[in-house]
Amino acid sequence: MPRKPQKPCKHPGCPNLTEENYCEEHGKLYVNERGSASSRGYDSRWRTARNRFLKANPLCVRCKEKGKLTKATVVDHIKPHRGDKVLFWDESNWQPLCKSCHDTKTMTEDRYKEYKF
Repeated sequence: MPRKPQKPCKHPGCPNLTEENYCEEHGKLYVNERGSASSRGYDSRWRTARNRFLKANPLCVRCKEKGKLTKATVVDHIKPHRGDKVLFWDESNWQPLCKSCHDTKTMTEDRYKEYKF
């Protein structure tokens, strides 16, 4: 049976072809670099706190600044906690966002700050 064609490694600038997401050289850099969600603190205790926070703060703060009323579905850490448990649980560092605003913030403001290549 024919095999699938190889694709370029997803590591920026790498020309190697691979059957996986990353070539052998770069695959080691990406293996469980973040860990699971629960290992990063997003467990049942977080879900309880998140639900309580969203009930008290039901609207996206970024949409509200633009004059739109959008339901918040994500509790965002204003300053990324990077594993700092004190910052993680500091409610003054939380803000309610809709998924669209959270994704935009993460990809623009928080992108590449967490991982050093």
